[in-house]
This record gives sequence, structure tokens and C-alpha cells, in this order.
Amino acid sequence: MNKRTRYIVVDTAVLPEIFSKVLEVKKLVADKTERSYSAACKRMGISRSAFYKYRECVFSYHDKMTQQIVNFSITLRDQAGVLSNVLTTLYGMNANILTVTQNIPVDGVALVSLSLKMNGETSNPIEITHAISSLSGVVEVRLLSGE
Repeated sequence: MNKRTRYIVVDTAVLPEIFSKVLEVKKLVADKTERSYSAACKRMGISRSAFYKYRECVFSYHDKMTQQIVNFSITLRDQAGVLSNVLTTLYGMNANILTVTQNIPVDGVALVSLSLKMNGETSNPIEITHAISSLSGVVEVRLLSGE
């Protein structure tokens, strides 16, 4: 029989407590509240073996299903403050910036690649494209992809 990954949404109130604790352990280590999985497991009162059994299978619905990654390619004039204005605009639109890669300017322009994590509070990619395009020093904005 072919084993296929299937996802279901279940209220945590009906699940064994271990699943919520596994999520909390992952969060404690990710935000550096705890230095190791061992310490985080101890803090949450679960065994490391239980954590390792479920860690790749348990994730928050919000983290996994309600967000998308959007990639932009932006050509900017080689002028002070242009990239800063783009980033400030994105902040104002509740965009969570994952990566920014700026190439060395050639012929007075620099290519910037941006990856954003979108969520329910973020403006949509088309609105973001228009807002960035209207900024002084922005030559071109292209929406490359979105998950």
C-alpha cells in the first residue's frame, strides 16, 4: 500500500497533551528561550524520545497552512535610502521579510531579491508590487513566485 501524507485539522482540546508540548518545545528552541531540545523537553515535562517521535509530524496550522512565501525581483537606482524606503514600505504593509539579497550596482542600478512571508494581516502581493513601484528610485518590480 502506498503511504501518502495526509493532513487533518483537529482541535487541540481533543488531542493528547504531548502534541501541544512538542510544538512548545520547538518554539522554545527556535526563539532561544532554551538552548537545547533536551532542556526544552525537561521544561515541558516530556521525554526526548516522545519529542523526537513527533517533531517532524506536528506543526501549527497557522505556521504551515495560513502563510505563503512570495518572491520579488526589484531593480533599484544606486542611490542612498532607496532600499531602506522599500523595506520601510514593506514593514508598513505588515510583510514579514525572510530574505533580502542585493547585488552590487552595475550601470547605476542594483538588483534586489526579496522573499516575504505573507499572512492574513499582510497586504496582497499585487498591492505590495504597486506600493513599491511608486517609490522614488525603484526602476522595476516583478512578482516572481508565490507558494
